[in-house]
Amino acid sequence: MKQYVLTIYQPDGAPPGPEILGPITRDLEALGEEMRDAGVWVFSGGLRPADQAAVVRMKAGEAFTTDGPYTEGKEHVGGFTIIRAPDMETALGWGRKLARAVARLPIEVREFEG
Repeated sequence: MKQYVLTIYQPDGAPPGPEILGPITRDLEALGEEMRDAGVWVFSGGLRPADQAAVVRMKAGEAFTTDGPYTEGKEHVGGFTIIRAPDMETALGWGRKLARAVARLPIEVREFEG
């Protein structure tokens, strides 16, 4: 069985209020339960805002750390789910369900190598 990462991209800025996040949280919990029941769920996690990230780069053989996200942008990775699926089409089906659960934020579906 192959593994896929379903990556959630969210806009930068303050999170929406509870009237919007409440239903999203409920739908994510229901989808997580559906994934576990189907035996596809491996791991999920939400990430802190991109402005709380740090980036490590090598320069002249030394590691340097800078504050902030790797790239400047209007949206960044907000979370991810790793699933097991037999093929890309099945993984995309779970990606569509995840997009519905997170209020139609974009979901990138990628297969792990190897």
